Amino acid sequence: MTSAPGRRSSTFTRLLRHGFTDPSAAERLLDGPELAAVRNDPVLLDALGATADPDLALLGLVRLLEAQPGATARQELLDTLISAKPLRDRLLGVLGASDALADHLARHPKDWQALVTYEPRDLHPGVEEFERGLAGATDPVALRVAYRRCLLSIAARDVCGTTEIAETAAELADLATATLRAALALAGAAAPEDAALCRLAVIAMGKCGGHELNYVSDVDVVFVGEAANGADEGKALRAATRLASHMMRICSETTVEGSIWPVDANLRPEGRNGPLVRTLASHLAYYQRWAKTWEFQALLKARPVAGDLALGEEYVAALQPLVWQAAERENFVADVQKMRRRVVENIPAAEVDRQLKLGPGGLRDVEFAVQLLQLVHGRADTSLRSGTTLDALKALAAGGYVGRADAAQLDDAYRFLRSLEHRIQLYRLRRTHLVPEDEADLRRLGRSLGLRTDPVTTLTREWRRHTAVVRRLHEKLFYRPLLDAVAQLAPGETRLSAEAARERLVALGYADPAAALRHLEALASGVTRKAAIQRTLLPVLLGWFADSADPDAGLLNFRKVSDALGKTPWYLRLLRDEGAAAENLARVLSAGRLAPDLLMRAPEAVALLGDGDGAGLRPRSRAHLEQEVLAAVRRADNAAQGVTAARGVRRRELFRTAAADIIGSYGTESQPAEADRGALVDLVGDAVSDLTAATLAGTLRAVVREGWGDTLPTRFTIIGMGRFGGHELGYGSDADVLFVHEPREGADEQEASRAAHKVVAEMRRLLQIPSADPPLLVDADLRPEGKSGPLVRTLKSYEAYYRRWSLVWERHALLRAEPVAGDEDLGRRFTELIDPLRYPAGGLDEEAVREIRRLKARMESERLPRGTDPKLHAKLGPGGLSDVEWTVQLLQLRHGAEEPGLRTTRTRQALAAARAAGLVREEDAAILDEAWVLATRVRNAVMLVRGRAGDTFPTQPRELAAVGRYLGYGPGHAGDMLDAYRRTARRARGVMEELFYGGGA
Repeated sequence: MTSAPGRRSSTFTRLLRHGFTDPSAAERLLDGPELAAVRNDPVLLDALGATADPDLALLGLVRLLEAQPGATARQELLDTLISAKPLRDRLLGVLGASDALADHLARHPKDWQALVTYEPRDLHPGVEEFERGLAGATDPVALRVAYRRCLLSIAARDVCGTTEIAETAAELADLATATLRAALALAGAAAPEDAALCRLAVIAMGKCGGHELNYVSDVDVVFVGEAANGADEGKALRAATRLASHMMRICSETTVEGSIWPVDANLRPEGRNGPLVRTLASHLAYYQRWAKTWEFQALLKARPVAGDLALGEEYVAALQPLVWQAAERENFVADVQKMRRRVVENIPAAEVDRQLKLGPGGLRDVEFAVQLLQLVHGRADTSLRSGTTLDALKALAAGGYVGRADAAQLDDAYRFLRSLEHRIQLYRLRRTHLVPEDEADLRRLGRSLGLRTDPVTTLTREWRRHTAVVRRLHEKLFYRPLLDAVAQLAPGETRLSAEAARERLVALGYADPAAALRHLEALASGVTRKAAIQRTLLPVLLGWFADSADPDAGLLNFRKVSDALGKTPWYLRLLRDEGAAAENLARVLSAGRLAPDLLMRAPEAVALLGDGDGAGLRPRSRAHLEQEVLAAVRRADNAAQGVTAARGVRRRELFRTAAADIIGSYGTESQPAEADRGALVDLVGDAVSDLTAATLAGTLRAVVREGWGDTLPTRFTIIGMGRFGGHELGYGSDADVLFVHEPREGADEQEASRAAHKVVAEMRRLLQIPSADPPLLVDADLRPEGKSGPLVRTLKSYEAYYRRWSLVWERHALLRAEPVAGDEDLGRRFTELIDPLRYPAGGLDEEAVREIRRLKARMESERLPRGTDPKLHAKLGPGGLSDVEWTVQLLQLRHGAEEPGLRTTRTRQALAAARAAGLVREEDAAILDEAWVLATRVRNAVMLVRGRAGDTFPTQPRELAAVGRYLGYGPGHAGDMLDAYRRTARRARGVMEELFYGGGA
């Protein structure tokens, strides 16, 4: 067959055409003596080309022929290979898919004859057939050989398509059952006295218990033991433990023939810390008192497989009622979902995209979703009680718990992913769930699954497609049927009963399932286009609501918004067509009271949530806001209408800011949560402060225009103070201000003063009139002489007061002063007036420093509300806002004159400048910044959740959970949140005491 130099033979070309990747090596093998008799037979080449890896199949065949005990045996194999197509396809199929089974055949060259049996497609070997195949094994080594022989026949039927994936997995589980029985028999034969003392049942769990085993997988088991023949229970359990341990070693230990698979008993009560064997009563007591949710989930697949099967059946019968009560446990769904998230989080980052089993969109996502539905509905519907994933999925669809189309897609994806997993493991018979990266491996896998045209690209595309389907349906699978329980369905379609839907809602965390069902019915019933769109939207919305701390509120708020906008053509179209809009709305409606309350007053603001690039949620600049507010005031007929318009803009922009904050804190499916929490704090502080300034500017213009036309007899400016001046306002903050005026040239000073006071009074009145818009409270208590002093002063009056009478606390307060509205020139001159006071040349004298420290200490002792835990008070508690701000402000008072960077009204900017100037160590600055950001976020969270301002964590559990969700803590982690706050505040207090009280500042 050798060709002339420089020319390729026709065989070389045929080999390439048949899928060989190394035709030269294949030619050499075909030219060898082993295949001399058949090397020109086209049947052989065609059969090799049909395998997953023709090169591997040919090499395996040559090795098998070389291993035959003589010429007669070799000829028998060749004759059968050429004449018997079923045998040929099976043998070459195995050799082309599994290097490990080729090794086995080379060591045991007669085992190819095992492939002659099980030919009919509808004839499946069961446990008894496999037991007969293992019967001759009298020691662990022989058992391994017999096991591989049986495995060979399963693999052959699999790769040739005689069996589909579910049948293959069931056969593997049956082989495991037979193997466990054989191993236990060997253990009993080695210790007959132990066997006589006890009854020992082996319960298969996991994939073996569910009749869906892989080629290479731990076989999960639980052992149940009882005394036999009147034996002492203690002695019987010790004997049973020895038998169980020996059985596990027989299967798990490595010999010259390798191992079978590990037997894992860690699903038993107390895991590896608990006794290996327990009595039935002990098992029952544990599950009744101590078992966690996941342990009941694991029992879904429990099945007696070896030993005393009657005892095993008693075990299952005793525990099954407890399994079907698991969904009634508190936080049941949250516990299961938390376990799923933990599994994903534990995947190494380098592997997560290749994890076929545990990764997002992998096999475990299908299994978890199916098991959740089984546990929720299986108590009332016994048809769902299957340990096999695909059977359970079929039953869920038949019962109306899952949409038929969704079930079909999941079934298809699960079969593909399991088939890929099987082919990956079959190659080396090693336990792995990672899709390989090597192109040759991917080519073999693709061809083994029937993907012959560009197998690498096609396999990768199909794998990613099925993974995406699973990821999409994983959540939807659990929520969609709730809608079908109340919606008008097409004839012949099934749906959940009201009771089944109620159970599902309870499991999801809905506190009032009856009300939730009423909302669903109101939204989705009927044959209108609106109801049809709602039926499309609601399943996924229900899932997003359930991800919050208060799903009931989310659903109720959605109904209110939908009722308000129901006749608006763009509303449902926006939610249906803009991928981000629906999820953004769900997050906002279920995050607390503030954002929904703002939205209900003007539901058309939903449109802000729909911009695909997020532009609708970006806060507007102060210039943009002032322009809009002033334009609205110009269009108004009077001051009241103008201020109403300004307050309407404020309400809409507060909603925009709150929505951006919530979505940035929660994250969405397409956009992770904002990692820089300081950026979210700055976003809120800047946005609310700019909005407040624009509202004041518009209100000032409206009042002046109505009372005095275009010209007030005095120049007038508003100075922001406190958090307002520092660009750090929260959602519920008052606007701390000073009012400054300066009579115009030629104007009567008393008339000018009366006009200024009238402007202030009217502004405050109009901004606080009860209406659909939230009031803006304007507080001038930081003015000279406090509440006892005049509400408005001239610039000269401020100058005289500050020169003669100002106290340390007033200079301290001026650190935050910044013009925000009104006459810009007057505001600039006020700033020039106060700069020498707040940034004194030479810094503060020691008496002033002592006075500031006394004021701080008095505030700590007097202003904390009684009954409040100081360590959890975000404003006044140790390490809270006050500690950080007073520390930074003392640095500004002492060093602002010589350090220009400290001359800012913003806390974080001043802290960064102090660090840059070497006044604060870098690590200390980081601690203070972290504490300030966290305390600010706590206050923002409380306002978002409760709809009213607060400085402490809520005590109501659902509100506390909602605050935790905003801060990044999942269900059940409120304690972790409080502990983290205490730790952060404690560190900040330590830094504060050193810098503020210890002289470091």
